[in-house]
Amino acid sequence: MVILQRKVAGLKEAALERFVQRARRAAGLRGTVNVLVTSGAVVRSLNRRFRGKNKPTDVLSFPSGFTRSQSRKGRHLAGDVAISADIALRNSARFGHPVVQEIKILTLHGILHLAGFDHERDNGEMARKEATLRRALHLPIALMERVQPPNKRGARRMA
Repeated sequence: MVILQRKVAGLKEAALERFVQRARRAAGLRGTVNVLVTSGAVVRSLNRRFRGKNKPTDVLSFPSGFTRSQSRKGRHLAGDVAISADIALRNSARFGHPVVQEIKILTLHGILHLAGFDHERDNGEMARKEATLRRALHLPIALMERVQPPNKRGARRMA
């Protein structure tokens, strides 16, 4: 299920739902994925509540923890993804592609987290998988490819 709590120009629920299904299959993720596109304030609140980080972020993933036998009618819920439309809009302007494409990039990133990938601990495995799937799904530059290694002062530089 896709919920567009915050409207994004050119983004339709049905089109994003189709993308979610393609991305989920491409990532090898079984089960359904719910996606909420909402305001930056809501995503920040979720980040504070569930991760203890009182700061804005672009995408959050919440694995369901349910097994197929625990879910209704045998339907397995893989998890939920929350996307900040506000940050997506800023990123799309910054990277020069449509905001709809940015929402898809963030959706793919969230789905990979639901599939068990963790870019903070996997020595680049998630970044490689995301780059491969981005090409397969015809998306512009992947989220993980945007950040270059730290410079000499320790600050990260954006591509």
